[in-house]
Amino acid sequence: MGSMTADSPPGPGALDAHERRAAELIGAAEDLAALEGLLPELIGRRSPLTAWKRSLGTLVPDERRSLGLSLNQVVARLDALAEQRRSALGEAEHLARIQAERMDLTEVPSQSLSGHLHLVTQVREELEDVFVGMGYEIADGPEAETEWYNFTALNVPRDHPARSMQDSFYLAAGDLESFLLRTQTSPGQVRLLERGKLPIYAVVPGRVYRRDTADARHLPVFHQIEGIVVDHGVTFGDLAGTVDTFVRAIFGDEINSRLRPAYFPFTEPSAEFEITCTICRGSGCRTCSQTGWIELGGCGMIHPAVLEATGVDSEEWTGFAFGFGIDRLAMMRHEIEDIRSFIENDVRFLTQF
Repeated sequence: MGSMTADSPPGPGALDAHERRAAELIGAAEDLAALEGLLPELIGRRSPLTAWKRSLGTLVPDERRSLGLSLNQVVARLDALAEQRRSALGEAEHLARIQAERMDLTEVPSQSLSGHLHLVTQVREELEDVFVGMGYEIADGPEAETEWYNFTALNVPRDHPARSMQDSFYLAAGDLESFLLRTQTSPGQVRLLERGKLPIYAVVPGRVYRRDTADARHLPVFHQIEGIVVDHGVTFGDLAGTVDTFVRAIFGDEINSRLRPAYFPFTEPSAEFEITCTICRGSGCRTCSQTGWIELGGCGMIHPAVLEATGVDSEEWTGFAFGFGIDRLAMMRHEIEDIRSFIENDVRFLTQF
């Protein structure tokens, strides 16, 4: 930059040389810390510019005025250059800090899975296919019923425990008729009989409601399928053969079925039909209460009182009816130990089927 002594004016070209060197160093500063470390030596108190300013007093007025103006212009240019570099370095460091501290909150969806029917629905449709193959029609009925369809027409007397408010979900009670959520799909057979189109070969699947405490085999909301056959000369043997046919169609020949005498107000004689527990294969377990058998439902010859209540001549026509839980059948079909698994919405369970 040329020779100089403390507090002495700059030699020829020294001021320009200092400005060029300072500009190069400022432009080459790699970060703010480096820049701020250079400035005291280039334009601050330790710089030649400050020393030259102190030497102005030794000059005559014209020289002092000219050199002072030049020094101020150099300092202004270097200050502006330093501020530009400071701004550029500050922006770069800000962006680098943002990038370093950046959190990627982009949600990457997992591999989409195709939806499918719930297992109970799958079993229901399979049952419908079996019965359609046997010549049955698929019928339907409302889930909210009157006491007439749910109880009275099915020969269930008013003092029967099923009519208790503690056993059924009542919606409204009137002076003449009460309404409730159907406790079984049996009202469907009443509606089929009422339409007067005989003979009847039909099944009525659907959702039913009871005030049951949920456990390994019971839910307050579950699914049933009701079967009804009314024709000339129908016997209990036809019923037994029908039950055995659909059990073997669903479970195969290795699972046995049996009928056990029971009582139902709407059938006479009545029976419960059971199958070998598919969980323990008949050896006894928690699901079958250590009996080796699982009850699927009830069945029997349609009671004459039910036929007469719907205007069907019980002397001319006979028939049988059966009803069983689709959920429980699905449990046995797929060896599921607890019926509550169907309603827990555990994807790990549901995706298995």
